[in-house]
Amino acid sequence: MRVAFLSAPEGVEQVELTDPWKAVRDHDGTPVLLSTASGEIQAFNHLDKADTFPVDQLVSEASIEDFDGLVLPGGVANPDALRMDAGAVAFVRDFFAAGKPVAAICHAPWTLVEADVVRGRTLTSFPSLRTDIRNAGGEWVDEQVKVCSGGPNVLITSRKPDDLPAFNEAFVKEFAKVSGDQ
Repeated sequence: MRVAFLSAPEGVEQVELTDPWKAVRDHDGTPVLLSTASGEIQAFNHLDKADTFPVDQLVSEASIEDFDGLVLPGGVANPDALRMDAGAVAFVRDFFAAGKPVAAICHAPWTLVEADVVRGRTLTSFPSLRTDIRNAGGEWVDEQVKVCSGGPNVLITSRKPDDLPAFNEAFVKEFAKVSGDQ
């Protein structure tokens, strides 16, 4: 299982990157950090700077064919920056068009809204995104984890860091189906 993690250079919520990353590794998968800029990304523990992480590949040079799934970690600044990058938005949209599973937590569905892939889907997020998701044609629910298999692919979403155990279990299960590692 080879999984793309997409993050802007600054603003990712550290635990929403590191916990899912560990879940992929724990299932003998290969996580790959994609970003809109080379070098390192800056993680945060809410509003406080945390660790930095090396970028493996630019999203502009990545091919969706090389990945079994896509994880979009949250943090307020991360998805806000990603949705302003046409290449990042296109990468997310192409993942949906290819029918590959996508997992997004907390504020990450902002990027999904920008990619116009929530219409007709049921998902969850940090509660402040509820109106954005509804305005984009999605149905918002207040659940720990929501697996929506409507449309060309599976979308796994969660609300916040407290939901990470359920989020990790759900997305790893769905990604394993695609990679054949069930």
